[in-house]
Amino acid sequence: MSVQQGSGKPASQTKKFGKGEREVPHHTQRAKKFYPAEDENKPKKVRKSIKPARPRSSLVPGTVLILLASRFRGKRVILLKHLPQGVLLVTGPYKANGVPLRRVNARYVIATSVKVDLKGIDEKVVEKVSEEGYFTREKKNDKAGEEAFFKQGEKPEKKKVTSARASDQKAVDKALLTNIKKEPMLLDYLRSSFSLRKGDRPHEMKW
Repeated sequence: MSVQQGSGKPASQTKKFGKGEREVPHHTQRAKKFYPAEDENKPKKVRKSIKPARPRSSLVPGTVLILLASRFRGKRVILLKHLPQGVLLVTGPYKANGVPLRRVNARYVIATSVKVDLKGIDEKVVEKVSEEGYFTREKKNDKAGEEAFFKQGEKPEKKKVTSARASDQKAVDKALLTNIKKEPMLLDYLRSSFSLRKGDRPHEMKW
């Protein structure tokens, strides 16, 4: 007895063994006797879909933030723009507290109730800074050789900031500083760093 399957598929046979019957698959449907010696790499199935990050309602452009991570932790910065995947574009300004234009994760900031007017900032510069390749580091072509080996004891050379970045920083800071100086004590507020002391209760503080 042979059982017919769909068109194009080989049929399986039903054979009798004593009193019972058993369906025997076609030889093309049987399992292989030999397997490859090396495992074949198969792409991992990702069931989770990437959802767009939802910014907090308190993270509005112009808000003064407190950084909780990186070497600038404790510094107060100004939020300029939201970037994809929960990243924020902020600045000190650099002339006020030494924090340059940089990207920070929205999870590691505290939003305060202080707002700064962003009027006068060149939007083209902000769009240029918010591009993906703006903050990528340049690859060094110099390979470590004998000269690098003998220079280990010497002081390392200071990193030089590119003229394009410096001009972008000045263009953003110039407009911000004019607006900051209009508000009394705001410049001193941005220059001061945040820290917790013994007895402070952050959950009861009004930011």
